Amino acid sequence: MTSADQSTPTQPPAKRARRADAERNRAAIIEAAGVVFAERGGTVDVREIARRSGVGMGTLYRHFPTKDDLLATVLEREFTCWLTAAHQAAEATEDPWQALTGFFEQTLTHQARNRAMVESYAATGAPSRACAQYRDAFIDELRTRCLNAGLLRAGVTTADLVLLSTSLSQIVQATDDSHPGQWRRLLRISLDGLRARNTEPLPESDPGPESVRHADAAAND
Repeated sequence: MTSADQSTPTQPPAKRARRADAERNRAAIIEAAGVVFAERGGTVDVREIARRSGVGMGTLYRHFPTKDDLLATVLEREFTCWLTAAHQAAEATEDPWQALTGFFEQTLTHQARNRAMVESYAATGAPSRACAQYRDAFIDELRTRCLNAGLLRAGVTTADLVLLSTSLSQIVQATDDSHPGQWRRLLRISLDGLRARNTEPLPESDPGPESVRHADAAAND
């Protein structure tokens, strides 16, 4: 037997073409779903996603058997991209307070206009446990930087900052049509309350839901 006979046969061109088509279809579905979920939220009919992506319903369901599967994939991608960009921006900012305020600005201008993301943020805190841990650890870095610099009010926890970003995101979505830009006033008021010059003791915090406890745990890890 020659060496040519012993070599592994190459993959047939038709099979490679089918695989490439499947990858393109999956990418098109995810891209379209990201836009549709951002516009309409998680309750949107998947037929609209199939229409915008240019694939049939059968193709969509082969890649994502349920809408929840597709929503989780899209939200994890969006969440990770958002946090990565926010983390990079914070690391490039020398002033701790500017890094913290920049995070809130970036959150409210980017994430809060994604309806499905805000829904996920309000319901579970994040698309997945891994996403929540990544976010909480990052927010705790910002909190610690400000605290060490003497800029943050005593007693402010990571969970406080997580809940603040969640609530302000919902406010942006609720007021964007009727009072666009109103969130900037509310953000300024909220951030002013976080400054170290406010020395009145804060009320004791309620342990709250599991997502909030995760934030506290991240701060203690």
